[in-house]
Amino acid sequence: MKMLRKNILIIFFLLTTSCGYEAIYSKKNSVNYDFSITSINFEGDRNINLRIKQKLNNYILIEKNKKFDLDIKTVEEKTILAKNAAGDATNFENIINVNIRVFTEGNLRKNIMIQKSFKYKNIANKYDLGNYERELKINLAETISEELIFKLSNIQ
Repeated sequence: MKMLRKNILIIFFLLTTSCGYEAIYSKKNSVNYDFSITSINFEGDRNINLRIKQKLNNYILIEKNKKFDLDIKTVEEKTILAKNAAGDATNFENIINVNIRVFTEGNLRKNIMIQKSFKYKNIANKYDLGNYERELKINLAETISEELIFKLSNIQ
């Protein structure tokens, strides 16, 4: 009986570990997208733009049929959502707006707007709050760049 359980467990383990999962936005899968980027112009927040550029670099060096020129404008807003009785901020919202103009052969092909936001509570230690906000900005920029890659791949 124990031997049968072990055999079933081993077979189950082998079948479930070979599911073939691959990340959608990996470098290996970037070959599957049918577009390339010839030039990118950035305007706005430097840190967000650098993170977006890192993600889009995979599509600059390859040659595909659809070639895009991108003008990217980023705007970050930090708003106070709530204050305590003393007037100190307790809740914040960080909003990143990205406007992407997509050109093909000098003609405006599409205008893409992406907005991501995140709400968070204040931290008493301002150094930790600054680090948290930096990490938050990086994560939002990465999700924006992944969404941008997906939208660029769907342009006909």
